[in-house]
Amino acid sequence: MSIRTTFKKVLPSISTTEQEALDAGDVWLEGSIYQGIPDFDALRAVPGATLSAEEQAFLDGPVQTLIEMVDDFELQNALHLPENILTFLKENKFFSLIIPKSYGGLEFSPYANSTIVATIAAKSSAVAVTVMVPNSLGPGELLMHYGTDEQRDFWLPRLANGLEIPCFALTSPEAGSDAGGIPDVGTVTMGEYQGEQVLGLSVTWDKRYITLAPIASVLGLAFKVEDPQGLLGGKEQLGITCALIPKAHSGVQLGNRHDPMGCRFYNGTTRGENVFIPMDFIIGGQKNIGRGWQMLVACLGAGRGISLPALGVSVSQASFKSSAEYAAVREQFGLSIGKFEGIQEKLADIAGKTYLQEAMRVLTTEGLGLGLKPSVVTAIAKYHMTEIGRDVLNSAMDIQAGKAIQRGPQNTLASGYVAQPIAITVEGANILTRNLMIFGQGVMRCHPYLQNMVESIHSDEKDADKTFNRIFRQTVGYSVGNSLRAFRLGLLPFTAGAKSTLPEVVDYEKSVHKLASKLAVYADFSLLVLGGKLKQAEMLSARLGDVMSYLYAAMASIRYYEQKVSAEQRSQATPYFHYATRWALCNAEKALLDFLDNFPSAPTRQFMKLITVTYSPKMKKVNDDLVRELAHQAQLNTEFKRQLTHLVKPVAGDGNYINEQAYLAKIACLPLLAKVKKGLKAREFKAGVKFALTLDNAFAAKVISNGEHKQLLDYNLKRERAIRVDEFDFDMNLVDERAELKIAN
Repeated sequence: MSIRTTFKKVLPSISTTEQEALDAGDVWLEGSIYQGIPDFDALRAVPGATLSAEEQAFLDGPVQTLIEMVDDFELQNALHLPENILTFLKENKFFSLIIPKSYGGLEFSPYANSTIVATIAAKSSAVAVTVMVPNSLGPGELLMHYGTDEQRDFWLPRLANGLEIPCFALTSPEAGSDAGGIPDVGTVTMGEYQGEQVLGLSVTWDKRYITLAPIASVLGLAFKVEDPQGLLGGKEQLGITCALIPKAHSGVQLGNRHDPMGCRFYNGTTRGENVFIPMDFIIGGQKNIGRGWQMLVACLGAGRGISLPALGVSVSQASFKSSAEYAAVREQFGLSIGKFEGIQEKLADIAGKTYLQEAMRVLTTEGLGLGLKPSVVTAIAKYHMTEIGRDVLNSAMDIQAGKAIQRGPQNTLASGYVAQPIAITVEGANILTRNLMIFGQGVMRCHPYLQNMVESIHSDEKDADKTFNRIFRQTVGYSVGNSLRAFRLGLLPFTAGAKSTLPEVVDYEKSVHKLASKLAVYADFSLLVLGGKLKQAEMLSARLGDVMSYLYAAMASIRYYEQKVSAEQRSQATPYFHYATRWALCNAEKALLDFLDNFPSAPTRQFMKLITVTYSPKMKKVNDDLVRELAHQAQLNTEFKRQLTHLVKPVAGDGNYINEQAYLAKIACLPLLAKVKKGLKAREFKAGVKFALTLDNAFAAKVISNGEHKQLLDYNLKRERAIRVDEFDFDMNLVDERAELKIAN
């Protein structure tokens, strides 16, 4: 029995949908991480993302105007997006951020797209989702890449100027993440269209969770095509196909709405039964029948790498800004709560992870800006950035406590808290993304020989054995090289290389190399020992995916610190950088150790530990001193902190504005507050029941001047307003009755 025959029994074949997914994506930095030699040269060579003058003008103009128009609390209590907001979005081309200028679109970069969506999301999740969907996976992008000239010439200008509202329907009640299980079917047949008998498809579908479906005028639809009569002269099952169908087309049902967590963006269903469409409705025409899954996977980058991570970053920045300001202004036991170590621990975690989020956002959109479609990196961004956003938001809720749980215009967290699970669920639940996609795709895309080996194993070609033997020898050499490198770095860690010119970066760069070398070995042994069973060993593969992800995050942190932090800001940014990078590296190491502890083969487990010299954690952890340092830095009014919260745009009178005004007043009054405190300690005057009375006493005792007294009273009014929560005069029973009436209607 040949080696190829032996492996054929172990390794499964690649399904059509899996092969299409693998063929559609590009390999970027994640490839070097998987192979154990992170490419920092490539990382540092990536062109830095900046906004063009046109993109900045759009942010300063239409986006700022939109933010000022939106009352998110009013929107949360309405049934849907106000008509004036929807009209503004159409007229200002918010739905055409990615459409080429030649068709009337804005043609903005991925970085600009991300910044715009995230800035809107920091104000209103519902409005952000409404803008996000047409600019990610949808008819516009599919037409740009795969449409016929006639389809592009007709549809893209209409989408660009808002004459058409698109939606895209993929998810069915019987098939969510399992695209191969789509039950929606189009049967090749003859039918009547515009008074003539033409070849087309009779399509039946039932879709749900479709954003913009209730107001869409054109429907993008994914379904399977069957040709039982052989009208196309080929096989019967032709595969997943994408079509574009006008809402006005006979038989199309669009309109019923879902209620996603009370977040008032349009989301609903679409159905159709035996709806005849001509072949011209297929995106790209008849030749693209069966190419739908390949088309969809190739276009997932915008949704995975831009839109959904943008929601995670926006909620982190909103949480960081409001929590830091609240911690500085809110006082208990005579001290601002930001002085208490329990609060500092949460605040430092928020600050460090917000830095990491922004670093990952920038790097990922820079990669997409190169024209790449790195399927693994975008999956990493989608999973980890939405999860970190949820984690940060939970910490912010703890810090702001009673203020955070009372709904109202002053609450800066409620909208994000409600919407974050939606961002996590869109485009596949995060369980799927982590357990199946990141390492599942990474192992085939990033291994230099595995995909070719699997193809040669299942090949029917005459020279298949010869081809396999050649690839097998290359694979063995690759694995031996990985093992030797990991053993050297484990035994002699000081031999790890680093090219950074910044001393504080060097050790982290070396750590990325050391951990990546172990990942390469563990991935090789997983394939060797588990083979095809690795697909089912989801918890093991998820941990290897976590290692890839956290090392990518650490590289993003290093790049951001080196390239986006000016020399003047470095002292401000250093604690953020240390916290974020240590957190990422410690999590990568933990995932490796957990992988080893749970590997099913004890002899292999012990050998992997020996060959990588891995028996205990080695990464430098986040310690209490760093927590205190970062928490202190997070409460200062620095340029770098403003850089990390740039997505939050306070509007006069809203919650962010109220918090910010109190915080800035506090910063300006710090010397005066110290003077008052010193006077109290020296018993030059007595403390009042309220702080305002204390200030009056200080003024009467001539500890502070008239101007200082007025400034402190102004601060106190702003402080009191910031720590208060909204209150309402209404009858709860009446509200309940109205809600029931709306549901009944």
